[in-house]
Amino acid sequence: MYTAVAIDGPVGAGKSTIARECAKRLGFIYVDTGAMYRGIGLYCDNTGVDISDDNAVERALSDIALEIKLEDGTQHIILNGKDVSEDIRRPHISMAASKVSAIPAVRKFLLELQRSFADNNNVIMDGRDIGTVVLPNAQVKIYLTADDEIRAKRRYDELIAKGEQVAYEDVLADLRQRDYNDMNRAVAPLKQADDAVLADTSGLDFDGSVALIENIIKSRAKLL
Repeated sequence: MYTAVAIDGPVGAGKSTIARECAKRLGFIYVDTGAMYRGIGLYCDNTGVDISDDNAVERALSDIALEIKLEDGTQHIILNGKDVSEDIRRPHISMAASKVSAIPAVRKFLLELQRSFADNNNVIMDGRDIGTVVLPNAQVKIYLTADDEIRAKRRYDELIAKGEQVAYEDVLADLRQRDYNDMNRAVAPLKQADDAVLADTSGLDFDGSVALIENIIKSRAKLL
């Protein structure tokens, strides 16, 4: 029997980096569901699809072939045959991902792909509704969060390190807008699952955050 770990939380909480490291240490496969939504958002951005028009986005899905490939344990997003793992990390694609993720047809489009991974592998999957919708029966559920200003500073530092020209104030404003959008959307809003462990990393560095999440997973999945 495979073990599924569901990690939910707001943007900038460090879900992806922490989950990826924990998966590496535990020998699990890491699945970044946010990257899938970014892939849809990138396609719409590249082809001029109006992401504020739900019907237009739904029609575009028939032209999208999205795959997850693992290379040396690292997830790559393949969009219509092209590796877009770097392209989907651009700031404006982040907002596009937030908008398309609120569209029911998009969520249904990706749900089967996400669940099939969990059915056939030991996975750590992170996103906004993994423990509440995608993997409601996951053995381990964690709600990972941190203060919004701390999350914004982390994201700002990450973008600056990649050479992006951004202002901290803009990153914070975008983060707060995404929090609002994610928590108030009609379909699968971001929230802590009733049986999820709350993990606040506001006062922790990366190593401390990884240790916290790894210990929760080991304890809950009885991997000690």
